[in-house]
Amino acid sequence: MTAPETPVLPSLLAVFAHPDDESLLAGGVLAQHAATGARTAVVTATWAPNSRRAPELADALAVLGAGPSRLLGYGDARNPESAPGEPRLVDAPLDEAIGRLVDHIRDFKPDIVVTHDAVGQLTGHPDHARTHQITLLAIEAVGLAHLHPEAGPPWQPAALYAATHPESGVGLLRPLLEGVGKSVLAVPDSYVTTSVDVTPWADVKWRAILAHRGEVARERPLPGILTRLPRPHEGRPGPAGHLTPRPRARSSFTSPEQALTDRRDDDDFCTRCTSPCGEDIAAGGRAEHGAGRSH
Repeated sequence: MTAPETPVLPSLLAVFAHPDDESLLAGGVLAQHAATGARTAVVTATWAPNSRRAPELADALAVLGAGPSRLLGYGDARNPESAPGEPRLVDAPLDEAIGRLVDHIRDFKPDIVVTHDAVGQLTGHPDHARTHQITLLAIEAVGLAHLHPEAGPPWQPAALYAATHPESGVGLLRPLLEGVGKSVLAVPDSYVTTSVDVTPWADVKWRAILAHRGEVARERPLPGILTRLPRPHEGRPGPAGHLTPRPRARSSFTSPEQALTDRRDDDDFCTRCTSPCGEDIAAGGRAEHGAGRSH
């Protein structure tokens, strides 16, 4: 008697601000989907294709099975060397940034999109909040033929999730983040509507994080902080994922194990949106942990 084949999961596009956000916030879910043969991809809003972090991003995406890099090419709000000659993401014309992202969404045609939460992903980074805003507006625009027609025919993803950190999931990260002067923005556990157990892919996620070698070597970035966590956390960061729907999300998840696997059309629904980062999903979409926003 042969074992039943694992069904192919929905295609998944992750949209995050910086190289390493994809691995930290949705690495487990990206690896999970890729393992079933699903199409996966990542759009990174900041850092230029010829920047020092681009090769590390390419290595991390290879580990996750998420295809080639897709960089919008804007500058990091806190690093002028990230994209010389380009505006910072937080300064870029909003419609221009939306158009660049619409181009990638229509090209890839994902079933599900995952992005940052509304409060800036655990540390409140302005690029995280801006990416969240741009992604929500792009999801509204991507299905309308008269908006950004140069990007190709309209396409409407079935669901949008936002990655976040519930208060119960911060754990040992809190003293480490506060110890380097960073904020810790977590959402109430009640905001999280879906959890995804990514334990089988935790080692893949960890290898993808370690591919961002420059950040691992530094004291303040989260990859470097994670390497200082005591075992057993050191080897398996963020084993669980939590999700919450965003406006226009049309997928419902019936249980934590089925999140991001079983999908059915439903009426639009949303929840309050306030969330940080991690393998959680929140406002405006779905990721590994999350929360939503009112509308």
